[in-house]
Formats: sequence, structure tokens, C-alpha cells
Amino acid sequence: MNPLKITTREATTGPVLEIAGPLDYAHAAELRALLTTLTLRVGQRLVVDLAGMDFCDSSGITALLAARNQAHAAGADIALAAVPDNTLRILHIAGLDQVFPLHPDSESATRP
Repeated sequence: MNPLKITTREATTGPVLEIAGPLDYAHAAELRALLTTLTLRVGQRLVVDLAGMDFCDSSGITALLAARNQAHAAGADIALAAVPDNTLRILHIAGLDQVFPLHPDSESATRP
């Protein structure tokens, strides 16, 4: 498998994390570590763009939940963008599609 690559950029609504590669047991800690370096402000939205993610296991889902918890603790919101079908199915089965706002792409997720 390829290594995880996380690209961070700023949008008018807040930070956007673009995930490429596997978000799994071997790599989820990288996302969690990056989250600790983000400065989120009240009213911002953290967007996690999963368009380039090729695999997600329970550790990856847990890292996404950690991102949600961190955003909410800062008074910010979170949205997932471009969730691959296989991961969307898991989110739906676990009821997490009701927990995370889902968008077809990061452009729609970053609209104020």
C-alpha cells in the first residue's frame, strides 16, 4: 500500500485536510498527530476531503471521530467531502452518516 499523504490548505470556512492513501491502523496516528497542530476557531469548519483515500479501516474511522471531537471542542464544525463509496457504506451501517455532514466534494463543503 502507498503511504498516507495529508495536504493542508486554508479555505474561507477554515482548514481543509486532503487525505490520499490508506487511512488505516498503520497510518491513522498521522492524522491524529496533525489534528493536534491545527488551530480551529469558533464558527470555522474543518473539512476532511477523502477523494484520494483508497482504504479506511476502524482506526481510520476512529481518527475521523477524533477530528470531529476536536472540532466540536473548539466550537468549530466538521464536514467530510468526497467520501469513497466503500467508506460511505461503512459510515451508513454504523450510523455515522448521521454524525458527519457529507458533501460530494470539498468545494461544496467549503461554501459558507
